[in-house]
Amino acid sequence: MNHYARADAALGTFSLRPLDVDADAELLHSWVTHPKAAYWMMLDHSVEQVADEYRRIAAHPHHDAFLGFWDGRPAFLAERYDPARVELAGLYDPQPGDVGMHFLCAPASAPVHGFTHAVITTVMAWLFDDRNCHRVVVEPDIRNTAVHALNAAVGFTVAGPLQKPEKQALLSTCTRAQFLARIGVTS
Repeated sequence: MNHYARADAALGTFSLRPLDVDADAELLHSWVTHPKAAYWMMLDHSVEQVADEYRRIAAHPHHDAFLGFWDGRPAFLAERYDPARVELAGLYDPQPGDVGMHFLCAPASAPVHGFTHAVITTVMAWLFDDRNCHRVVVEPDIRNTAVHALNAAVGFTVAGPLQKPEKQALLSTCTRAQFLARIGVTS
């Protein structure tokens, strides 16, 4: 059962449902251990280690994960979290309505033009579909220039570098108004 769905005029239907760790672990393992997922820091994880990580996320009261689909086929992973309690606790100045986000596109044998942009647009639209979400906060690795460009394309502004225990991150934020303006929707 889908939790959220969005029609993309160029690429079709994108949807999300809560992650089912037991059913989805092998699929997730194939994604997070692929060389293109190096910034997820799970390249050497076993299927059981990946499952354990996502069980930990599922059990956390302020963090959850969703499997994303493109025209009914698994195609991406999205995580939503409270950045004041997870990932960025004590490392930035939280605001009411902040929601943290991670996303990962499945490795593709043949890239589809605009796919990753459609995925991040879907994830952002899903997050802002919750009226309690006022700002999305991300903390990608500072070296991940591809995701910085995608973030900018959907309205994120850079707050600055941030040292996390596992990486040097680039803290960025996006308000609902910034996102809507970037995708051409007037509020």
